[in-house]
This record gives sequence, structure tokens and C-alpha cells, in this order.
Amino acid sequence: MSLQLEKLEHNMAKITIEVPAEEMSKAVQAAYQKNKNQISIPGFRKGKVPFAMVEKMYGKGVFLEDAANAVIPGAYEKAVSECEEEIVSAPVISVIQLEADKDFIFTAEVALKPEVELGKYKGVKIDKIDVEVTEEEVNEMIERERKNNAREITVEDRPVKDGDKTIIDFEGFVDGVAFEGGKGEDYELVIGSHSFIDTFEDQLIGKAIGEEVEVNVTFPEEYHAEELAGKPALFKVVIKEIKEDELPELDDEFASEVSEYETFAEYKENVKKGLAESKAQKAADEKERAAIEAVIEDAKMDIPEAMVSTTQRQMMDEFAQRIMSQGLSFDQYLQFTGMTEDKMLEQIKPQAEMRIKSRLVLEAVAKAEGIVASEEDFDKEVEKIAGMYQMDVEKAKEMIGEMGREEIMKDLAISKAAEFVRDNAKESKAKSSK
Repeated sequence: MSLQLEKLEHNMAKITIEVPAEEMSKAVQAAYQKNKNQISIPGFRKGKVPFAMVEKMYGKGVFLEDAANAVIPGAYEKAVSECEEEIVSAPVISVIQLEADKDFIFTAEVALKPEVELGKYKGVKIDKIDVEVTEEEVNEMIERERKNNAREITVEDRPVKDGDKTIIDFEGFVDGVAFEGGKGEDYELVIGSHSFIDTFEDQLIGKAIGEEVEVNVTFPEEYHAEELAGKPALFKVVIKEIKEDELPELDDEFASEVSEYETFAEYKENVKKGLAESKAQKAADEKERAAIEAVIEDAKMDIPEAMVSTTQRQMMDEFAQRIMSQGLSFDQYLQFTGMTEDKMLEQIKPQAEMRIKSRLVLEAVAKAEGIVASEEDFDKEVEKIAGMYQMDVEKAKEMIGEMGREEIMKDLAISKAAEFVRDNAKESKAKSSK
């Protein structure tokens, strides 16, 4: 097999790959063996038709297309391994010559990894993020925990108010006629949740248990049931129960129930400490992101569209895997959200471009600064992976293999370069991290 690489504009290249006629002959024979049981010629049993007879009946090139399809993946993979350039996209294959007893020639158009011309990457200016924890933030966090520990009680001595959980029976009518799907019994409705159309929930405020209420609403113009869209409706509602959350007192007893601390003062101090750590981490992440964006802004690179397309597809595949891990197929997700693959690809294009640019500039920074991952870094990462999959560290190393090891070392170097850019950035004027 021989190959020739021709560089094109915008970091694209065309690789011409030539497969010897002898190798194609073997592939043709393999295609014949694969398909012979489906070939029927009068005078021969299925699967027993000689190769020469098949060629005579159907032409000398009868198996060439199947042979080419079988040969292309391996030939392309071998060409990539022999090529000195780094290919960063899926190939677009074109057949140049496919004839019996001749060399098979095809081309693969691919994107090559762009060169990066770094601008300023040390001391880039970014906004300073304020990490001070306010009393208001501490109180908000405690109030959330307080609501999480609320006790639901039944109310009988007052009418419905905003925030109540009600149990209702209802039936809906349009033009005086009950409509399908408009009836419910013992339905749990939280007032203010806006889970019912229009002002339905608002019209229950101030009504008492046992009271029959007539609720007038109008269906939205774009309602999913076309026969109801835009129409006024009357709902007859009976309020059967009213429930509310009873909040616990903010005292030592509350603190001991929701934390390991005996006093409310200690608990509050721990909440403040946790918020401070969270804000510090968030600020560090934001600082790193802003610093990398500043480096990208000052760098020069020509990213081929094919590289972006390949990354978009990878990101969508990653998303599909996450969806499937939650028990939902990707097709179901698209159906439920009204999304299409093309729409999703277009939506994630800016993220794909940023992912590419970030990695390219950080690789360039790592090279410029001689940043590499150490064996100690690798061992720590393997320990994390082993812990994640609950396996022995040596077994994890074996599973990762040499190629996996190289990728992990590259990723660790990228992370170090990101930290380098962040730690060398210069902060100006305070910016709130809330």
C-alpha cells in the first residue's frame, strides 16, 4: 500500500491511498465467499456456483464494490498510522480507481491539527471575583435547609392561601360540555406552582374547605389539544383538603437534627465555611475559564470546519450516552423535546469551537512552558479511575493500556497548563461571584 498527502487550504488535506491489485484480489475472493450462499444460477446449487461462473454471468467487477468497502477502513487506518500529520476529523472518502485486476485508488479528505500562534498567555487581565460570604447568603442557605425539613400539616381553620398544597376534585367544560381529560379526583395542586393553565390557581385563593368554586380560564392559543386551543373554559372545583408546611424553629435542636453540630451557632458557622469553600472553587473555575478565553482571544489559529463538525458529533454522542444512562433513549429525548439532530448540532457548535480552541491553546502553552505530567500525576489519576470503577489499581492500569496512558498524560498536561494560565492571570476590579 502506498499513500500520498496533499495539503489543501485551511488545514485540510487529501490523502491518496493506493491498494495493490493483489490485495484487492484477495478482498474480492473474500467478498465472493461471503455472498456465494445468496447466488443462484440454473444448474448449480446455492453456494456451489464457481467464482468464474459468477464473473461470467454478472461481470468481472461483480464483487469489487463489496471488496472496496471491506478494504477501505483498514487501508485508511494504516495510512493514518503512517502519516506524520495529526488528523483531527473523520475522513470524506472518494473512489478514484476501482477496476478488476488493477490497483484500487481512493482519497480521504481530512482536517489536520492547526498550528497555534500564541499571543499573550502570561499575565492576561481578567475580572477579580469577590468571594466574600454575606450574612444574607448564609441565612438563605439555612432557610433552604429549614424548608427541606418542614413538616406537612393539615389546615382546617382558614381558607386557601398562596403556597398551600390542596387536594381538589375538578371537572372542566367548554361551551357547557364536559371535555375529555378535563376531570380529576383527589388531585394534589400546589397553589402558585403554575402547573394549571391561566389563573386557575389564583382563583382558589381565599376559598374554604368543602367550598365549590367556579373557575373561569382560557386555554393558550398554542395548547397541545387543538380542539381546546384558545377557548374559554369553566372548571367546577371542590376543595377537599388544605395542607401547609410547618417550619422548624432555628435553634440548637434544629442544628443537631440537620448536622453534626450541637448548637445553632456552630451549625451556622459551618454553613458559612461551606459557602466560602464553594465560592472559592467557583471563583477559581471562573478565573480559569476567563483566563483561557483571554489567551484564545490573543492567539491565532485556522480551525477547519471538518474538525468542528467531528467535535460536534462527538459531543452529541457524549450527550446521548448520558441520556441513555438515565434510562432514556436518544430518540425518545428528541421526540419529547421536539429537537432534531441537526438543531442540536447547530446549538452545540459554539461549545465545540470553544472546546477545540481551548485544547489547542493549552497544548501550545504546555509546549512553550515545558509543562508535562509526572508519573506521580498519572498514578493519582489511575487511583481515581480505580476508585470510580471499584477495581484494583493494577487492573485499572492494565485496562487503560499504553494508548490510554498517553491520552491521560496529555490530558493531565492540559490541566496543568490551564492552572498555569489561571495562576499567572492578573485580576482587576472586583466582580461579584453571586
